Amino acid sequence: MQTYRLGKTGPEVSAIGLGCMGMSGMYGPADREESIATIHAALDAGVNLLDTGDFYGMGHNEMLIGEALKGRRRENAVISVKFGALRDPVGGWGGIDGRPVAVKNFLAYTLQRLGVDYIDIYRPARLDPNVPIEDTVGAIADMVKAGYVRHIGLSEVGADTIRRAAAVAPIVDLQIEYSLISRGIEEKILPATRELGISITAYGVLSRGLISGHWQKGQAAAGDFRIHSPRFQEGNVEQNLALVEKLREIAEEKSVSVAQIAIAWVAAKGKDIVPLIGARRRDRLTEALGSRAVQLSPEDFAAIERAVPKDAAAGGRYPEHMLQHMDSEK
Repeated sequence: MQTYRLGKTGPEVSAIGLGCMGMSGMYGPADREESIATIHAALDAGVNLLDTGDFYGMGHNEMLIGEALKGRRRENAVISVKFGALRDPVGGWGGIDGRPVAVKNFLAYTLQRLGVDYIDIYRPARLDPNVPIEDTVGAIADMVKAGYVRHIGLSEVGADTIRRAAAVAPIVDLQIEYSLISRGIEEKILPATRELGISITAYGVLSRGLISGHWQKGQAAAGDFRIHSPRFQEGNVEQNLALVEKLREIAEEKSVSVAQIAIAWVAAKGKDIVPLIGARRRDRLTEALGSRAVQLSPEDFAAIERAVPKDAAAGGRYPEHMLQHMDSEK
């Protein structure tokens, strides 16, 4: 597995990372044994970057990863954790808490759930509008000095916030959505990260399965948060799946899958971009890893962008009320 350094000072990570959110109910029920087997298969294949959030399943995801890592060498996993999202007992959302005292509190619980002594990359899940990013990043920097965190990352913030954070402490990566149908970072955010030497860890490269080539209309089960996603809504999903069929024609010409084309497109955008694959089954992981063998020529790129032009997707990547509170969308 090819590796890249995150940012100027970050860890060496695999060219593909494993996003573990879907293993904790966000896409409906998941099989615990298969989830752990998928994490093991990823590690065995050389995938060392494991991404989670302390609010995924209200701690379930961290405990799952902790169980999967038992008996494994700690240094073989680069654990990336998002924090700050507030939940309630019924799974509701209560905003973001980026206060320094909260940062240290969240971290203490994360270390316990994962069963580790340190977190490789720690990042606020979103910008707390009531707390300066300098204060939040400064608190993480204190934890770096104390040895509980190795590196600092950001998530879903805009160029100005990235610059302010980087002035406080070294930032190794920005985690943000990036795919063929979510290209908002290209105008301001990506130029800023490249200027500052900050990598991108790209989630949603298959747009939550929408452009995987496997999604079918009406597939979302109870408890699957995609039910509320605009791109999966009636009137939008049909238009978006039509884009997928155009992409499928290109994939078939190259004898690869739609998902592999979509992942390869993101990966080919730069060595500073690491796709996070949300596989929760071994067969999906195997398919995603196969994207590493896909070589895209200039002609392929042109064909892909004709099939799926920028801004061609119907519907926003999140509901409007959520986008209004996302710093990366400002």
